[in-house]
Amino acid sequence: MRAFDLTPLYRATVGFDQVADLMDRALANDVGQNSYPPYNIEKTDDDAWRISIAVAGFSDDDLAIEVKDRSLQVTGRKAADETERNYLHRGIATRAFERRFHLADHVRVTGAAHENGMLHIDLAREVPEALKPRRIEITSAGKTDANLVEAKSVN
Repeated sequence: MRAFDLTPLYRATVGFDQVADLMDRALANDVGQNSYPPYNIEKTDDDAWRISIAVAGFSDDDLAIEVKDRSLQVTGRKAADETERNYLHRGIATRAFERRFHLADHVRVTGAAHENGMLHIDLAREVPEALKPRRIEITSAGKTDANLVEAKSVN
């Protein structure tokens, strides 16, 4: 049960809905979060990350990666095995799973690779030129343009 009500935050702010949504989602998802399959998130550069998910027993055809509304969803569905097996110990879980990762603004998936039982998903932040900081030149008020022609009133 959550003890926080974020409704006053929605009323008192304009444009910070994403922050409130993020806090609300974090508080809601932490309860009973499934830990299968295990994953790592590593920072590979200033604006690049890699998510590595342990997917032993899954082939490329069993895995799906989808990005929708700034949410990365990784699902794994193992095809039914037709051969009858008698396990003495079964420690490799190949049950179906779904992992979701919320992506920040301007973060996009640049690639994915499946090797040695690990699914690697590469992410990069690509900020548009219009949103990047830019330096504004400051001119003094005393300088005038040499090509400026004075306008005179005709009346």
